[in-house]
Amino acid sequence: MGRFVRMSLLGVLIAAGLCLWAWLGYVAIDWAGSATFELGWGATLGQAAAAIVFLQLLFVMILATLLMVAERKWSAAIQDRIGPNRARLPGLSRFSLGGIPHVLADALKMISKEDFVPAKANRLLFQLAPVANLLPILCLFAIVPMGPPVPVRHAFGVLFASLQIANPDAGLLYLFAIASLAVYGVALAGWASGNKLALLGGVRAASQMVAYEVALGLGLVGMMMTTGTLRLDAMIQSQSAGLFGTSWFPAWGLFVQPVGFLLFFAAAFAETKRTPFDLPEGESEIIGYFLEYSGMKFGMFMMAEFVEIITLSGVVTAVFLGGWHLSPVLDDALASAAASLVAWRFAGPPDPGAAALTLAVFQAALFAVKVIVLCWLQLAIRWTFPRFRYDQVQALGWRFLLPLGLVNVFATGLCLLLDSSLGLLGALGLAEIALVVGATLWSSSRPAALPVAAAGGH
Repeated sequence: MGRFVRMSLLGVLIAAGLCLWAWLGYVAIDWAGSATFELGWGATLGQAAAAIVFLQLLFVMILATLLMVAERKWSAAIQDRIGPNRARLPGLSRFSLGGIPHVLADALKMISKEDFVPAKANRLLFQLAPVANLLPILCLFAIVPMGPPVPVRHAFGVLFASLQIANPDAGLLYLFAIASLAVYGVALAGWASGNKLALLGGVRAASQMVAYEVALGLGLVGMMMTTGTLRLDAMIQSQSAGLFGTSWFPAWGLFVQPVGFLLFFAAAFAETKRTPFDLPEGESEIIGYFLEYSGMKFGMFMMAEFVEIITLSGVVTAVFLGGWHLSPVLDDALASAAASLVAWRFAGPPDPGAAALTLAVFQAALFAVKVIVLCWLQLAIRWTFPRFRYDQVQALGWRFLLPLGLVNVFATGLCLLLDSSLGLLGALGLAEIALVVGATLWSSSRPAALPVAAAGGH
């Protein structure tokens, strides 16, 4: 366990450093793109291009690639075995480099493998299914704000560089609409393969995703009612205030909507189709929906799984964990530290623009660290819990999460009607958290039941 903790902390620090460099590169390219065009649609085009390049291609795709190696390394640490260390770079054969060369080896293997298409497959839909599975997940990350807007000065004036590809007013409604499209990818993959086992896997995956989409939406309804908005940046801003009239206790969605957090996290985790919800591809029960796929098409299905992890972590961070905010007191301390750093660096009074940029870098790094910690949590869950039975998965979605979500919506509405200052809702949320923690501690302290044979039974 100690080796697992050390490897996890090292991975989090390395990923946070990569996020910082990507953020600084984004600001530079955004400034260049904005200065190249005149103010108006041209500047918007430059900012959108920079956001797509640095958020989708560099942050999401590189982090998803690193998560593939991290999962193999961390799972080996959890299970006390040796992880991937055989792939070596030429001239560095003495060093395993933490298993990173396996990324290149896996990429070369998937690119060079034969692109096999079954004879009975529908060729058009067979080729389209991996794209239909990956594209909606990438589109979901477009509305995740990775940091606050930053003023960027150039010859044409002052523009605001935003670490967000798109910020529609629909916000979370866009998330619901695009997330529902992912069902088509797995269903098409199973049906278009012309294989009955793959078709069964596709039907099982589609039914599981549909079962948890309702609970996923209900988990966010409470936060929509609490913040009064659908935009993720506005939700983050609403969580910058203090709860109960204090400046040290943050009004995060986790504290005012703990049931909504559990609902959304559990439902979205089931949508990723990973253990303990990996019934669509559980080898011991049924063949997966991507049975007939090979090469890079199989790689797209695998990449979609890790991109889903990052997207889920980004949405949870923005909606329930305060985004780039801590408590009001700590936010003020972070702003003072940024201003002091700029004053020390330039040996003079702090420049407001440089201080705002430095603060935004700190806040974006804070958001990235929260995302990476949630990614680590999902990987730890993946290698800790056993696989559920299929009837348990369906019962959890329809018979437990759905009624719990409806009760949470009614309770949220009643609390807001009685007290619009979130004080009553925050007290209810803390009581729910205390109840869950108490029940967990009580159940873990109970002595384990003896097996039937040891107790003298038949």
